[in-house]
Amino acid sequence: MKKLLLSLSLLTVGYISNAQFVEQATGFPTQSRGIDDIKIIDANTVWGLAYDGSGGGANVQEFTRTTDGGVTWTPGVIDLGDPALKIGNLMPVDANTAWVSYFDETAGQGGVAKTIDGGQSWNAQTSGYFIGATSWCDGVHFFDANNGIAWGDPESTTATHLEFYRTTDGGDTWTTLPAFNSATFTSGDFAYAGSYAYSGNTIWIPTAKGKIYRSNDMGVTWTRINSPIADFGGANVATSGGSLYFSDASNGILIGRTLSGTTVTGRKIYRTTNGGTTWSPFVTYTSQYNGTISYIPGTTILVGTGTIGTGAAAVSYTGYSTDNAATWTDYDSGIQRTSIAFLNENLGWAGGFNASDIEGGIFRFDGTLANQLFSTNTFKVYPNPANAIVTISSKQVEGYSLKVTDITGKTMLTKEYNGIENTVDISNLATGLYFFEFKSGSKSQTIKIMKN
Repeated sequence: MKKLLLSLSLLTVGYISNAQFVEQATGFPTQSRGIDDIKIIDANTVWGLAYDGSGGGANVQEFTRTTDGGVTWTPGVIDLGDPALKIGNLMPVDANTAWVSYFDETAGQGGVAKTIDGGQSWNAQTSGYFIGATSWCDGVHFFDANNGIAWGDPESTTATHLEFYRTTDGGDTWTTLPAFNSATFTSGDFAYAGSYAYSGNTIWIPTAKGKIYRSNDMGVTWTRINSPIADFGGANVATSGGSLYFSDASNGILIGRTLSGTTVTGRKIYRTTNGGTTWSPFVTYTSQYNGTISYIPGTTILVGTGTIGTGAAAVSYTGYSTDNAATWTDYDSGIQRTSIAFLNENLGWAGGFNASDIEGGIFRFDGTLANQLFSTNTFKVYPNPANAIVTISSKQVEGYSLKVTDITGKTMLTKEYNGIENTVDISNLATGLYFFEFKSGSKSQTIKIMKN
């Protein structure tokens, strides 16, 4: 059973800093440690999960952590008592407290371990769980220091639900979720290690049968959703893969991948405004930002990384989109980055590969993207929702352009404006959600408008 999603990261051959990102040292003594999972707690505290970026395929149980905004990073070992165990995901909630999910690549099973001392020691929390014949711990997520969930594959070939547990005391005790005994469960379905999306109290877990399990209340109740793709990881349908990204509890995208073995031969993008209950018809996705993507929380702004080509001809990119990945602006090319995460418009981190314990491994993004964007109140559009005429109120003295796109990314209207107030007739647009993107020079702002 293939449990880990296809990794698209490649070994970088250079360590180059540039004006947009500031390179920092992750502190790992072993060269070519990559970062594939970044969790930002606040402007000072960030954790990163390591992997072997050398191409040798070594199993790595390591993390790095900063408590001073990345001025210094301290690496550590996730000691689980067995160096062969795989880490599914890392879930910190503050500078000292974090959890990991883990499993055996062949036997599955596994569980959850916790640290309360910044990663100096790790203690198993789920003894007696994930021990069924086909159990496989796929992930752990905490919404705060007390409320968390852990999930995995069905416990047996005759089970009628995924294995699911919830805790309200930081993992000291776990209870089975009976609501997961769903009559709509598809036989043979399972989740993928470390694969999920979350925003606030909402979490989405995709599966091998193309389903999405969603909870809006920290795992108390769940809804099973049909997605527009057949499989999120290629284990059940070898030609299908996909990833979920959410900005908030309602708005997100799904990028589906067409697979041929380990090669991605095509991508499609779907969008949702109701938490994944329904998805827009797909649009072919050909952007070079095909690696990892992260929303700036609560906005339509995405920051992405990716690579086009292979070997010596490969070119890596980092860029941003202000319209839910309909269009992208290249931020810089030539630097390979892995995972990426943002706290807000002003601050984020992107993974890389270290040259040594004092050189490279992660990049801090500090304020530059915000300078490319208008302040959030430069433009206002009202009324919202609207039926026919909307008014644009602007603090922009110079002229600016407006592009209106629908949820699929199709351009519905483009215009040039001057002045502090203008009107737009949208009466001919169908009922639905639209994105008003304003641009002047290198700056932009996007506002979501509902047409009744």
